[in-house]
Amino acid sequence: MNKLTKVGLSALCGSLAAASAANAGELAVTGGATATYVSNEGTVTGNPIGLSSGILLTGTGELDNGTTFTLTLSQTDQSAYSVGSITLVTPSMGQIKISQATGGVGIDVKDDAMPTAWEETDGAGLTIGHDKISGVGGSMAIEWKSAEIAGSTVSVTYAPANDGTQVNDKASSGTTSHKQVGWDVLLDINSANAGYLPNIFAGYSITDVGDDAAALGTKTEARTDVEEAVVGAIFKIGPISAGAQVSGEWLGNEMTASDVAGYKNIAYGVSFNISDDLSISYGNHESKKGFVSSDTGSGHTQVRSEAESMQLAYTLGGASFKIAKTEVENAEYVTGTGADREGTTVALSLAF
Repeated sequence: MNKLTKVGLSALCGSLAAASAANAGELAVTGGATATYVSNEGTVTGNPIGLSSGILLTGTGELDNGTTFTLTLSQTDQSAYSVGSITLVTPSMGQIKISQATGGVGIDVKDDAMPTAWEETDGAGLTIGHDKISGVGGSMAIEWKSAEIAGSTVSVTYAPANDGTQVNDKASSGTTSHKQVGWDVLLDINSANAGYLPNIFAGYSITDVGDDAAALGTKTEARTDVEEAVVGAIFKIGPISAGAQVSGEWLGNEMTASDVAGYKNIAYGVSFNISDDLSISYGNHESKKGFVSSDTGSGHTQVRSEAESMQLAYTLGGASFKIAKTEVENAEYVTGTGADREGTTVALSLAF
């Protein structure tokens, strides 16, 4: 097993408020930094000390009719502009959000929604490489989300071109991706997980592949629409939360046995709040990469990869200590013992 150890020191970002055209607002700026130490046994890593910084800006305002709006901008290392979104919340017609490929809209918000003490199974410092659902969340998109009814919402998200690019104002992506118009629909029941009723969610995404010969090459007649779906539930009883979900992505490839047909994912997790300050969790994520079957039946049809992560988080005022022990089999869908990895991530986070 390859062993990876990562030690981090973080200062987390907060938020800021801005002003609307009708009413003056409040403006605040907060930021953070992360220092890391990484050790990967058996691999030449050079200098293992790393440092990153970031600023999160959130401006809010209100229109005369009671509609509120929020502008969110994320600025990462060395003043590099990252992502942004604008959200309008109306008094009676729900929420409208314009997202700049933030991943925070559509079914992308449920790519791995399992309970955890700290991070998703593949987000705790070890490279796992699972292909999870994203819908139109990684592209420029517009989302409408209904007002809550008994704690539940339904959302519809639209991307004129689901090409995974960020676009500045007065511009267009201009890409030749085979992915064209995309739609996501997501039903989120009891999203706050209130009481003893479970949070149940289900979503579906479809993207037109178009007929761009430059993007498809010889496979113009060998593709169908790209489809993605997810369904899951999270149960909460006192300090314990447990959940499971199933998701899939069908890429529409119908050419040869070597083409990737899609991915199927199963995730489950459980977390336990020992106290207000201490929590532990276990998460598991299994992913299967499927290939188009050949007419002769030769060749493999799928590769299975599985990862699990045990985590602990302890909070003391504005500081928190977090540790994750993660293992993966067949990382990035590569078979063999060289693709079986394990890693430990330790982090100290300071919020200000």
